[in-house]
Amino acid sequence: VQLVQSGGGLVQPGGSLRLSCQISTGIFAPNTMAWYRQAPGKERDLVASIDSSDTTYYLDPVKGQFIVSRDNANNWGYLQMNSLKPEDAAVYFCHVRWETIIVDGRPLEEWGQGSAVTVSS
Repeated sequence: VQLVQSGGGLVQPGGSLRLSCQISTGIFAPNTMAWYRQAPGKERDLVASIDSSDTTYYLDPVKGQFIVSRDNANNWGYLQMNSLKPEDAAVYFCHVRWETIIVDGRPLEEWGQGSAVTVSS
């Protein structure tokens, strides 16, 4: 299983970006698709997630600002980021998890390669 991310870059404050995460073919949609971010010198934090029932979670600071979505038929995940602020700058990581695929006693999970988001004028 491989994840390929795209969509990061430089944006001015107040701008928007959409991150995408493509899961390699040949596997059914994961139970959970999530986005994490890690700023320099800080821990990796969960920003948003969406499960197979389309139940979503958002970190409080991004509620109403970010939108997480998924395309199960094509195994894509998305994070729409609006009204970006300098404090949103970080490397964003896609994460997926399958509860029913067990590898070495643990649910299968994979990370994307990371997408750098810079918010600056």
